Amino acid sequence: MFDTLITGGTVVNAEGERKADIAIANGRIAALLSPGETAGARTHVDAAGKYLLPGLIDAHAHLREPGLTHKENFDSGTKAAALGGVTTVLDMPTDEPWTATGQQLRDKMELAKGRLNVDVGFQGVMSKDMNAVLEMLKLRPVSLELFTADVPSAYLFDSVDSIQQILQKFGKENTVIGISPGDQSILSGSEARDRAGGIQAFLSSRPPLAEANGIARAVLAAAQSSARIHIRQINSLLGLGVWRRLKEMADATVETTPQNLFFTADDYEVLGANLKGSPPLRGRDDVQALRAALSEGLIDIVATDHAPHSAAEKATRYGTFAEIPGGMPGLQTLLPVMLKLVDERVIKLTDLVRMCALAPAQRFGLGRSKGAIATGYDADIVIIDRNRKFRITNAQQVSRAAYTPFDGWTVPSELTDVFLRGRAIVSQGSLVSEAQGQVIARQD
Repeated sequence: MFDTLITGGTVVNAEGERKADIAIANGRIAALLSPGETAGARTHVDAAGKYLLPGLIDAHAHLREPGLTHKENFDSGTKAAALGGVTTVLDMPTDEPWTATGQQLRDKMELAKGRLNVDVGFQGVMSKDMNAVLEMLKLRPVSLELFTADVPSAYLFDSVDSIQQILQKFGKENTVIGISPGDQSILSGSEARDRAGGIQAFLSSRPPLAEANGIARAVLAAAQSSARIHIRQINSLLGLGVWRRLKEMADATVETTPQNLFFTADDYEVLGANLKGSPPLRGRDDVQALRAALSEGLIDIVATDHAPHSAAEKATRYGTFAEIPGGMPGLQTLLPVMLKLVDERVIKLTDLVRMCALAPAQRFGLGRSKGAIATGYDADIVIIDRNRKFRITNAQQVSRAAYTPFDGWTVPSELTDVFLRGRAIVSQGSLVSEAQGQVIARQD
């Protein structure tokens, strides 16, 4: 006797689609049955005509806790995730304080327990204190994050030598190192030359050259060590060119974000503060190149960089565009926006699963239980109806940011149900079960 049987749907994994019924027991997928195969279960879910995807994994999110809970917290952020079909969130370490020591990581894990609506894995930041990094590793964070520009000096690795040294030090450890590519020399030089502070000054301070140079340094340094690296937020034609040429030199993967696949720097004139983030949006040629790279399979992961701020913070008048708090919400809209790309034939549904479920699970040490609908895996399942349209609105958003840059967009598919380890947490688009998420750690 199974706990739950989901029948009539089409199961979508990264490798393909097939009709199958899903049997769930003890929070895991117990079997994939032939359609109509007789099986007993306590609960039956009719998914006739619908598509069943593994729960999405957002590999780049800022839940803002501890210390920044006026922007977001574990409860609000993971509710947004659940309503967006994201069943696992990988939380970045840039809170207050930054997650830079074993004790800070331990405290954050304890703070989250019993308050999560989806599963959450935590990422630690690499600092100049090597002993602190080693202490964090004992708690098996899903990644260690290395920053090369635009961060406090304690966490800044702004030269090839400093990047190389830290990758040599920790490259043999059982973790992936996330690298945000940038060039502090370009940032500092640009800010010194142009103090006007407008949108163009912001764009000039973080140009494609800075991204491309950051990618090259990261890959070349990784090639000289045994480090496994993951490059954050590629979004320029120049950066893509460098990535294409160098990616095979090291054990490296790359991500982009949904906003970079739709918006350009021209949109700052309309959406302004609500669209401001870092790296800055690029030109139309960059967006087209990024979409082509997505279609080609050159991009490994799509993650949101969910980075909400309060409405008051975004509405405040600042002296320069660069001073506007950078970031926007994204957890609740990841699946709808990716489905829009499917509708536009930029990607296939299987590509969506690969980039937003399987690849992040495998890269961040969760591949034994997450990222696929397969026997033995956690029963994290998203059900979508491709015969019903869905309209994204600000009013739906449960993030404390209370808006989305995709407000008013229509998607030709609708999320209906979400299961987390076999338990229904969203039904007919509404949250029906809270605080079922767990703190998870790297498995391998």
